Parts: sequence; structure tokens; C-alpha cells
Amino acid sequence: MSSSAVGSVGRVRAALTAVGLTAEIKEFDASTRTAADAAAAIGCDVAQIAKSLVFRAKESGRAILVIASGINRVDEKKLSALLGEKVGKADADFVRTETGFAIGGVAPVGHIGNVVVLIDQDLQRYSDIWAAAGAPNAVFRLSPADLQRVTNGRVADLAQ
Repeated sequence: MSSSAVGSVGRVRAALTAVGLTAEIKEFDASTRTAADAAAAIGCDVAQIAKSLVFRAKESGRAILVIASGINRVDEKKLSALLGEKVGKADADFVRTETGFAIGGVAPVGHIGNVVVLIDQDLQRYSDIWAAAGAPNAVFRLSPADLQRVTNGRVADLAQ
């Protein structure tokens, strides 16, 4: 594992500790970059994967992190309506600059920039969900309530 990945995972661990959440970070030999890969490695349903998708608000330039159920596609029209401005997918450089993470390992916490967090309401259906922990092969388990608490995220209907 690269030292930057260790640093990113460490940043996630520190952020979780700072908000009082004790979560075991699991690191796998295989990538957990996609929701399907993560679910296969963990042994859970793809819908329990809290995938992180970063968007860029077109007018303000804000970084928007949508934490979506692994089976859902984000409806950009719903997202734009919720934010009051159009959004587009963020490129890899923007994601790294705003979050400090590479695509495939964007965690819900530990961002280096000011990131707006929105949470797919469909994640509320599960007692346990799994989120990226700062590297493409690292994840941690938490409840939807804890996800909302540690991110200060707003739960919304964002699925297509």
C-alpha cells in the first residue's frame, strides 16, 4: 500500500475518533473501488455500500459529496433542484483537491476542504452500511444514523 493511502486511511481513522465513532477499518487485498467489488469483499448486499460520488456545483464551484446506496444512480436534476444550482460530475483533480482522496476511496469524513454532504435516503433502510475509508481497498461499517451524525449530512431523495 502506498504511503499516501496509509495517510488517507489514517486521516479517516482520526476523523472518526474525533467525532466519537469507533469503527474498525477493514483493508482488503483486492480493490473495493466499486460498490459491487466492495459488497463481494465484505459479503453484504450491494445496496448496503455507501458509495461516495463527488459533484461540482456549476455556479458556486462548491464540492458536493453524495453518499448513495450502491445500487442507486444519482439523479442530477433532483440534486440540482435541492442545491438551487446546476451540478456536474467532478474530475479526479477536483475530487483530490477538495476531499484529499482519490476517486474510489473517497470517505464520508476526513475531507481537507469544505464539502457539502448529502445522503441518499435509501441507505436508511439498513441497520449497517459500509463506506470507503480513504483508499480503494479500505472500508468501515457504521449505521445510517451515525453516517448522518458524523458528516452533518442532509438525507434526501436523490435516486433516479
